Amino acid sequence: MSAGIFPAMRSTHARSGRLRDSSSPRHGHRALCVATDSPSQLLRTAQSGPCADCGNQVHWFQGVEHQPICLHPQELPTAAVPEVHRWHIGAGIAYPAGDGSPWCRIAHRTLCPARDTPEPLTQHLARLRQQLALQTRRFCDASTFTPPGQDAPAGSRPLPPCRPARPVVDLLGSRYLAAQPIAEIRCVARTRRRTRCLNRVLALRKPHGAWRLTTLLPGRPPVLPATEIAVYDLEHLAHPEQQRWRAQRCPTHALIPKAADMVPEDWEIFDPLLHRQYIATRLPASQARHRRRG
Repeated sequence: MSAGIFPAMRSTHARSGRLRDSSSPRHGHRALCVATDSPSQLLRTAQSGPCADCGNQVHWFQGVEHQPICLHPQELPTAAVPEVHRWHIGAGIAYPAGDGSPWCRIAHRTLCPARDTPEPLTQHLARLRQQLALQTRRFCDASTFTPPGQDAPAGSRPLPPCRPARPVVDLLGSRYLAAQPIAEIRCVARTRRRTRCLNRVLALRKPHGAWRLTTLLPGRPPVLPATEIAVYDLEHLAHPEQQRWRAQRCPTHALIPKAADMVPEDWEIFDPLLHRQYIATRLPASQARHRRRG
């Protein structure tokens, strides 16, 4: 039979997406990259992790002022959330307001069972907070989470005198509150293995900061009993080195600006009233006593 008499026959059976041996075909991974004009170095996927206070999962986003924002991982009906507690996400940035949709996000601190609520919650939010508290209890019973302050018996792991757990840092003309001790601040960059970098920001071969006692609020009347504060001063370093600290990157990833961040930076703008429990009025014991007038 001549091949030109009948048109070529084609199968009308849709492809199942599997190979003949019933295995799924392997597709190449599509790499994610950060746009050069992006306001955030984070990839546009939710950066999740456990809350340090209650152990429940949270999502981290970058706020409009480049501060880390911790949100509850699930969307909630807008009608069930008071307007003051509504958040929405746009292009990977967290905005403290609703976007007109019937769904919104809420800050985790509002629901965190380890924190006191500033005001009575709605019935829907109170029920959700109870569920998170029950989940925290399950984590504790299963020994998968230990609340802060209960990880070791008192006195079993003594810290050096006046070693701030969350030190105050002077950097790029601003005063920040760190999330960990200076030597434990970890690089936030994403490695080629899609994990967070294990290096520390404090590097042996890089210039270090210096602990100093300075005024709590330079040029302002005292608002707290303490008038002096111990700060880790980085402002004497070169500007590129201060930028490396602000971006919270190790020396290696500081040279790779295209590398995305795995998690947001941990810095918070220091507020003497909100962060009064972290104010240290003495220098670490191993440091010489320096004073600097603000």
